[in-house]
Amino acid sequence: MAMSNAVWGIDIGQCALKALRCTLDDDEKSIVADAYDYIEYPKILSQPEANREELIRDALEQFLSRNEVRGCKVAMSVPGQAGLSRFFKPPPVDAKLIPDIVKYEAKQQIPFPLEDVVWDFQKIGGTEVDGFTLDAEVGLFAMKREQVFRAIKPFTDAGIELSIVQLAPLCIYNYVSYDLLDGGPNPEEIDPDNPPESLVVLSIGTETTDLVITNGVRIWQRSIPLGGNHFTKQLSRELKMTYVKAEHLKRNARQAEDPKTVFQVMRPVFNDFVTEIQRSLNFFQNIDRQTKIGRLVMIGNTVRLPGLRQYLSKNLGLDVIKVDEFRHLKGGEVKSSPQFHENLLAYAGSYGLCLQALDVANLSTNLLPQEFITNRLIREKKPWAVAAVGAVLLAFSFNYLFHYGSFAKVEPAYANQGVDWRSATSTVDSVQNVSTSFKGEQETLKKTRDHFVAMGEEVVGAGDRKLLWLELYRAINSALPVDPRFAENPTAIRDPMKVPYLDRPDIYIRYIESQYFEDTARWWTPAIQKKWEEVSDQKSEGDAEGEDAGAAPPPVEPGMDPAMDPSMDPSMGGGQPQGEPGAAGGPTGPGWVIEIRGYHFHNSSTNVEGGSGYTYLRNTLIEQLKKGTVRLPKEAAVDGREPAMVEYTMEELGIRFPVVVENNDIEHRFQIKNERYVPPSVAGRNDGSGEDGAGVPRNDAAVVPDDGSNPQRFDAPKYEFVIQFCWQEKRLHERNEIREAAERAKADAEKALEAERQANAGNPEGGN
Repeated sequence: MAMSNAVWGIDIGQCALKALRCTLDDDEKSIVADAYDYIEYPKILSQPEANREELIRDALEQFLSRNEVRGCKVAMSVPGQAGLSRFFKPPPVDAKLIPDIVKYEAKQQIPFPLEDVVWDFQKIGGTEVDGFTLDAEVGLFAMKREQVFRAIKPFTDAGIELSIVQLAPLCIYNYVSYDLLDGGPNPEEIDPDNPPESLVVLSIGTETTDLVITNGVRIWQRSIPLGGNHFTKQLSRELKMTYVKAEHLKRNARQAEDPKTVFQVMRPVFNDFVTEIQRSLNFFQNIDRQTKIGRLVMIGNTVRLPGLRQYLSKNLGLDVIKVDEFRHLKGGEVKSSPQFHENLLAYAGSYGLCLQALDVANLSTNLLPQEFITNRLIREKKPWAVAAVGAVLLAFSFNYLFHYGSFAKVEPAYANQGVDWRSATSTVDSVQNVSTSFKGEQETLKKTRDHFVAMGEEVVGAGDRKLLWLELYRAINSALPVDPRFAENPTAIRDPMKVPYLDRPDIYIRYIESQYFEDTARWWTPAIQKKWEEVSDQKSEGDAEGEDAGAAPPPVEPGMDPAMDPSMDPSMGGGQPQGEPGAAGGPTGPGWVIEIRGYHFHNSSTNVEGGSGYTYLRNTLIEQLKKGTVRLPKEAAVDGREPAMVEYTMEELGIRFPVVVENNDIEHRFQIKNERYVPPSVAGRNDGSGEDGAGVPRNDAAVVPDDGSNPQRFDAPKYEFVIQFCWQEKRLHERNEIREAAERAKADAEKALEAERQANAGNPEGGN
């Protein structure tokens, strides 16, 4: 198997260096151990006369002389008492907010400035519902930066590149959850009120004991300041012997001359062990009352001390799980080795490190400083960066060589047929200078021509421009309906008794206003477009005629009066209903928006022809502004001669898109005072009808009885409106030019059609 897939887990203990190398099997599910090492120090690191740095350095040199670590991921452990572990339950919040909560908790629970520590965290257990984390626990782990650098210094001095730094209790947790608990239960299936049984794990070292309580998901740990060395010190002190002899006696207590005396001497340490462990268990059960303590697991070479396992089991009331193999670890050569089997219990930490390095462990926190990770990434990228730069330089070199021949042919001294580039370039520059001179003269002449054209346009167009507004007013006047009974004299005064107001087809105009737009698309908002669609929709005609007699469609903006509202008055900068400008299909470019406010009385319920209210307005004035024509002079009058009159369409004049922007209800009760009314008596009372001739709404309480020949008021149902349309003026000569061009195009098309018809007549086979 490739070495690049191998990982080393190195545990620097107090009395020995333990190392285990593992890889993933071909199925990437099984862990295979293919190498190990166990190097015992000449002295225990905690002894006063021991040189800790030198002993570790010598052990690493010996390790490197017997093993290859290049290309492997290396993980190391640090003692549990050197770090800090805290566990807390975050509130049910969005999972994305967990890092912010952890950072806040880190500031509260780590008793040092965060810049002075290396820390990491991991969410443990819990479920996630709709992005919210429930019943989860967060483990926060930290270590002072100076202690981390002190721990990894022997590795950096030995040239070993570390990938992971982990606390020893967490290595034990990874081993237990993977090997003894088969990966642990599914966190989402755990009932918080009835969690699975927890194991108590004792990793008994030389100076300290790491106590870990876990059910495979949750974890709690504490470092107890008692270890195997305390038994040795007790024997040395009580039996008055050297440390070396006491250590030998401890390991071979059953073979001593008086085993009973040896165990009697060590009993106080046994009692202290039980007391500390029981105190820790009671504390844990107080903070987590749902936890059920199950069995006891003991690891570490101190466990081989005769009687320790039985003593703790009896006094703690817990059954002991005897660890005599790593169940999920393969590797026959390693597992069958006598030295590995003898020190099996000491390899639990190294095994847990390998599990994390192979990404199969439950906990994956890492206390390796970020600068080490960054430097390694840069180092790994350097070869690729150098290779990329080299490839680019090589490509440039080849490109230069391939194009060198072409470059040589454009050198100034290169000659072909007796002409070199230098002389040819000089000739071209001379010709270019002459060309530039001619172009300058051409631009000057063009500007002069444009100036004269503009002057001619002013002279010729002045007469046209002064007619534009007169033509507009004539067009509006021609679009107004005319009473056929008074066609000969439309301004004649009509007797209301003979021609009732409600039968008159006239449309009365109150005012005509205008506003200029640099771009008429600003006026053509979606609201205006919708009104244009209303007046253009032929279906609406039938709908309107089926309405209640004389009733107009509901106004778009009831109560809105352009004369009072600047936003609808073109003369005051308005004329644009709310909406985004520039709707599709409308006018663009400069032009005028003309607004007309008026009213009509053609609102009788018996008026079938032309309709009433809004319908009558649309069928008369609006329709004429859309499709009507107006007779105008074809040319300006010369020498007093009357010019020929020509019919121009509204569109030819530039009038387009007439819309009703204010559509009011019909005032059915509106009346106009009869100026010829004769009161019943001279002493008749003042009826408060207002100014003479003024139309007033009818007040039934104030009406004086009258007969049909002498009415006091005339019924005049009144419909008021405001319309707008776009006028992009076309001067007289422009209209004539457009019309002449259209006539020529039509004549050419007719000639072409006639020629094709004659050709088909002369060639019967070519006909259809």
